[in-house]
Amino acid sequence: MATYLVTGAAGFIGSKTCELLLKKGHRVIGIDNLNDYYDTRLKTYRLKELKAFSNFSFHKIDIENAPGLKKILNNRKIDAIINLAARAGVRYSMEHPAVYLSTNITGTLNLLNLAKDKGIKKFILASTSSLYAGQKMPFKETLAVNTPISPYAASKKGAEALCYSYHYLYGIDISIVRYFTVYGPAGRPDMSVFIFMKNIDEKTPLNVFGDGTQSRDFTFVDDIARGTIKALKKTGFEIFNLGGNHPYTLKAMIGLIEKNLGKKARFIHKPFHKADIKATWADIAKAKKVLGWSPKVDLKDGIQKTAQWYLKNKKWLKDIKLT
Repeated sequence: MATYLVTGAAGFIGSKTCELLLKKGHRVIGIDNLNDYYDTRLKTYRLKELKAFSNFSFHKIDIENAPGLKKILNNRKIDAIINLAARAGVRYSMEHPAVYLSTNITGTLNLLNLAKDKGIKKFILASTSSLYAGQKMPFKETLAVNTPISPYAASKKGAEALCYSYHYLYGIDISIVRYFTVYGPAGRPDMSVFIFMKNIDEKTPLNVFGDGTQSRDFTFVDDIARGTIKALKKTGFEIFNLGGNHPYTLKAMIGLIEKNLGKKARFIHKPFHKADIKATWADIAKAKKVLGWSPKVDLKDGIQKTAQWYLKNKKWLKDIKLT
């Protein structure tokens, strides 16, 4: 049994990662600032599920609070830090860039210092496919990713660079996992799958930026959480793509939602957003070879599972505000 510090524990990916670790019998210290970037009722829902486990403890704290983090871990032996706390969202980062640099870079720095000072030998950083803007597909981890087109992507690039510095200087074993368009039950209400599902069900027109032919390498949240946990393997310093390895157009994804809800979508087409990527596609050969990881849930099954969760929780989800 190991003890892990998981940041962003009430978040979409963080809560699922905690759940899988807890089911394996590990102890999890979860931290989250429970900010209101999106409706906190979703975070409360996820946290309630985790608190059912006796091997889970939770602290409401921001990763920007370095003294507070040290106090929480005082006299505790931690086997690894899994940093899943972040400010996410490409468009929101254009309006509030300072918040992204503060959380994603300074927050990561605080956690790296914690690992250094307490002798924690393993560190995982959640990063993003947004770094690959303008690169040749399928995206390989060896690409330079020096052209971030949003403050969000730039902040993740900065966090990755800090991780390498701390690996080089202090010998911390670090795995960076770059996520590709994560979706699933209890997802974020600023992401397309949640937004489209709720709007189609409520017969609200969908805002589609562009013609809907842009594609994404959608990845089910359970697969992402499994890959994150596999990245606890000792690797030195490595970057891994975690993606579905199969791009789908927005039109195709919307069609699956329509099928599962038994309702048709209506559209409002808007110009393609400058900070968006037109297509993503993960090369996951490295994750397969080094971590023994590959996705198990395809988009058809993943949308079905997400729709089942949505319909089961529809009574309270109707009040969730879309971001």
